[in-house]
Amino acid sequence: MDCGGSGGDWFWVRRLAEAEAVAAAAMARRPSTAWAEEEEEERPLTVVFASPAENFTDAAPIGNGSLGGMVWGGVATEKLQLNHDTLWTGAPGSYTNPDAPADLAAVRELVDQGRFADATAAATRLFGGQSEVYQPMGDVNLELGGSDQQQAYDSYKRELDLHTATVLVTYSVGPVQYTREHFCSNPHQVIVTRIAASEPGHVSCTLSLSSQLKNTVTVTNANEVVMEGVCPGQRPPAPGLLLRNSSSSSSNSISSSDDDDVTTGGIKFAAVLGVQMGGSEAKAAVLNDQKKLRLDTADWIVLVVAASTSFDGPFVSPSDSRLDPTSAAVATLNRARSLTYEQLKAAHLYDYQRLFHRVTLRLSPPGGKGTMLKRGVGTDEGIVRTSADRVKSFATDEDPSLVELLFQYGRYLLISCSRPGTQVSNLQGIWSQDVAPAWDAAPHLNINLQMNYWPTLPCNLSECQEPLFDFLQSLAVNGSKTAKVNYQARGWVTHHVSDIWAKSSAFIKNPKHAVWPMGGAWLCTHLWEHYQFSLDKDFLEYTAYPLLEGCATFLVDWLIEGPGGYLQTNPSTSPEHAFTAPDGKPASVSYSTTMDISIIREVFSAVLLSAEILEKSDTDLVEKIKKALPRLPPIQIARDNTIMEWALDFQDPEVHHRHLSHLFGLYPGHTITLENNPDVCGAVSNSIYKRGEDGPGWSTTWKMALWARLMNSENAYRMVLKLITLVPPGEKVQFEGGLYNNLWTAHPPFQIDANFGFTAAIAEMLVQSTQNDLYLLPALPRDKWPRGCAKGLRARGDVTVNICWDEGELQEAMLWSKNRNSVTRLHYGERVTSVRVRCGTVYRFNRGLQCLEAWPLGK
Repeated sequence: MDCGGSGGDWFWVRRLAEAEAVAAAAMARRPSTAWAEEEEEERPLTVVFASPAENFTDAAPIGNGSLGGMVWGGVATEKLQLNHDTLWTGAPGSYTNPDAPADLAAVRELVDQGRFADATAAATRLFGGQSEVYQPMGDVNLELGGSDQQQAYDSYKRELDLHTATVLVTYSVGPVQYTREHFCSNPHQVIVTRIAASEPGHVSCTLSLSSQLKNTVTVTNANEVVMEGVCPGQRPPAPGLLLRNSSSSSSNSISSSDDDDVTTGGIKFAAVLGVQMGGSEAKAAVLNDQKKLRLDTADWIVLVVAASTSFDGPFVSPSDSRLDPTSAAVATLNRARSLTYEQLKAAHLYDYQRLFHRVTLRLSPPGGKGTMLKRGVGTDEGIVRTSADRVKSFATDEDPSLVELLFQYGRYLLISCSRPGTQVSNLQGIWSQDVAPAWDAAPHLNINLQMNYWPTLPCNLSECQEPLFDFLQSLAVNGSKTAKVNYQARGWVTHHVSDIWAKSSAFIKNPKHAVWPMGGAWLCTHLWEHYQFSLDKDFLEYTAYPLLEGCATFLVDWLIEGPGGYLQTNPSTSPEHAFTAPDGKPASVSYSTTMDISIIREVFSAVLLSAEILEKSDTDLVEKIKKALPRLPPIQIARDNTIMEWALDFQDPEVHHRHLSHLFGLYPGHTITLENNPDVCGAVSNSIYKRGEDGPGWSTTWKMALWARLMNSENAYRMVLKLITLVPPGEKVQFEGGLYNNLWTAHPPFQIDANFGFTAAIAEMLVQSTQNDLYLLPALPRDKWPRGCAKGLRARGDVTVNICWDEGELQEAMLWSKNRNSVTRLHYGERVTSVRVRCGTVYRFNRGLQCLEAWPLGK
């Protein structure tokens, strides 16, 4: 791997993304078009730091879907934290309980008697065990420099460039400038780091690998370090039992029996670090006594990290796996070693940018007419303006470029933690430093996992949703056993919390968390959404419909006769929320919560529409759904003109609760619309006001999306202001939520869902769609972003959209479809027109929605 000489002359010229090419074609056809006013230079999108990280949420994340890294950017020492998406405690479990049917009958009887507090207590018998825990793999540790790098340094800057998915660290020690560049390659499945100095012979460091998990480290030769380890075979009883390194002589070491019970027997892992260096004076030495590798007086050093685990799918116990993670990691490393640094980076850029550059967003501030806002994130008299500084000043300057950055940061994170063939994005994406992370970093199916994937379709990253569908396939296998044994029902079911083993049973916690068999049903709505955006009939027939069919079969069996001739769900909870029963007692279990019925209505509708497309409407299931749909209870409006969260108008002891479950039908669902349900939408609006503006980051972004769906730009923007609040590391702001220094969103602590929710909500403010309607700029805050442009957003019906606006009004829009012909109603404000979009043709519209011209896509 040669990084010297010509490396400084190498550069990458990227190909225009489709949406950019369409805009360029429009400008070429008519230079006076609105697209001609757009700046042609690529605008910076960087997360900027002025100092090394002191906390986990100061570090910069990189990832390729499965392998993740956190770059701390130290000077005397550097730490590159490693994560792998398959590194979890435990093994496949049994997610059934033969006693559950009797317990279920007892709970139902108490609910029927109106004894809701007693039903809540009895529902504890329906618990199904805890999830397993996501684990950190370890660290690449660098002790940097000789004596010169122990001196005072200056001109420090660390930045994550979203255009290239690289982290660059630069600083000077005396006359020597040092640079470190990090990226995580999806094509070659490695993390690559290049360290260089402006003068020859000034790069020196000591390298080592470490982990909080049980491990051994071997320096195999002067250019390779191997770490092999193992996850706990069962969920650890206490975090302290895991904090053990095999080379440690700590008095806290645990006995061999403890090792057998807790720290061994789980998924095995390996991380391999390969080194190459250049320079006439470069030399390497193995420090066997310290299990380290010492490199001295090099001109440059390239580090390549590969990692693998023995995870062989959710149904294979680690003890039965035949996968050798060390051999796999070494093979991956050797393949990368056969390429130059420039070749590795070029492949990384091509792979990443073909996804990232599908969508561009440019927003201007008030008074920004004439030129789009410059970034202003570089230096001013040597002072770096960090992203954290920009967050702190947002309350006063309301810089739209920070909104652009956060929008694209969500897309960057999604590309970096969810790719075809990887595991589903967990509660922290793939980035975690703790052996006992908050909420186990496990996928939570009552909002958080779903929110992780909200941006995939509207923001043109549909491939990134594939791990969710793979996960659904696994959940359906285990969930069919849970449905049969626990509920004596057909089909499949899953609940609130899952893990890499596709846990399908209820959680082991308070019933308001555990008794919620709607997790799989909510996830199934993503299947129908994927079809609506893609119109991919093969996907509908072979992937989506079998899962929807199994889910709906369970729901048909789960529904039972209720009051007033309606079908009901019993027991039923509104996720994580409790109520005060009529007898004054606290409770959380009742029947037919609004969210239950809303999700069921969405799934049933998706099955009927899918069956019609696939010509399967004559099945017994379809007939049962047709009979069940009109018997589902309608959404009810409470005495205070809000949406009732429960079937009865219970007293709410926590009106500012973080969840907005009862508003599911508006967003992300589609059974409540402004056009068809104006009175209900009024009650939804009142409900959001009643909930208040405070709450975790994901709650804030859900409110953003709800206000956007109501086409209320003012309140959607208020939630933008609410989220962009700086949270000190390890602390929280008064209302929860906010952003950390690295722009991760806070629950607190760190949870990645709100980063994705923000991106999806911004897209919803700019473009909304149903299968028949496309709305342009439905919730644009015209006084805040009076001028702007969005390219490459996606709409249902396999339509891609470019839009440009000025002085708060639409200037031009372009629509096209690559694969399908579709007819849709195009909306802008009060204007509506019918549009036929033929595949392979670009259509350009003015603000009056008149089609000005059309031309073949690609010309």
